Amino acid sequence: MRLFFKSQSIAESNLLKGITDHHSHILPGVDDGVKTMDESLTILYLMESRGIRKVWLTPHVMEDIPNTTLALKEKFEKLQTAYFGTIELNLAAEYMMDNLFAERLETNDLLPLCEGGYQHLLVETSCFNSPMNLSSILKRIQTKGYRPLLAHPERYLYMDKSDYRALKQEQIAFQLNLPSLTGMYGSHAQKKAASLLKAGMYDLTGTDMHSSEHFREWLGTQIGSRDRDMLSARFPACRDGL
Repeated sequence: MRLFFKSQSIAESNLLKGITDHHSHILPGVDDGVKTMDESLTILYLMESRGIRKVWLTPHVMEDIPNTTLALKEKFEKLQTAYFGTIELNLAAEYMMDNLFAERLETNDLLPLCEGGYQHLLVETSCFNSPMNLSSILKRIQTKGYRPLLAHPERYLYMDKSDYRALKQEQIAFQLNLPSLTGMYGSHAQKKAASLLKAGMYDLTGTDMHSSEHFREWLGTQIGSRDRDMLSARFPACRDGL
C-alpha cells in the first residue's frame, strides 16, 4: 500500500522509474551542458539508478552553437561505446528557430526525435521574445513532414493561455521540463507548468539536464501531491513507477 504525502522529493517519489527523458544536454562537450565524457557517464548512471529507461540526447543547435549533424553523430557514437549501462540512448537535437534552423530545415539536415509514430523536431525560442514569424516557421516544419515539439513552453514569458491554446489548435506538441514542477526555474514557470499539465496540454516530458550537479539538486526538490498525481495520470510511466 502506497502512503500519500503532501509533498515528496523527486528522489522519494519514484516518478522517474520507467520514464523516457525526451530532453537532455548530456552529450559531452557540444553545448552549454555536460563538458566531459566522465560527467556524461556519471549522470547516465545516476539516471539509471533512478530507473530512467530511455534518454534522448538533444544538444543545442543554433547560430551561436552551430553543431553539425555529422559532428553530433560522431560524438554520440563515442558515448555509446563508452556507456555500458541499461539506459537506451538516442540522438536528436534542440533547435533554436533562427536563420540556421531555417537553412537546415530546407535541406532536411536535421536530427528528429522519433516517438509515438511521429518525427518530432524539438524546437525552442528565446524565453523573452517570440520570433516574428513563429507561426510560419511551425507550419513550414509541418509541411516538411515533421511534428513540431515545443521545448519547455512554461518557460516562455511572452506566452499566455491564449497563445498555448492557439498552438495546440495547430497541432503543436508540448514538452514539459519536469524540473519546472518543482520550482527549478522559478515560481512563474512552476505555476504555468502546473496549469498546462492540468489542462492536458503536454505530450512528452524531459529533464533538460545540463550537469550531474543539476540532476542531484533536482532530486532533492519537492513535488506537491497534486502535481505528482496529475503527472502520473497524464504519463503512465510516472504512475507505474510509484
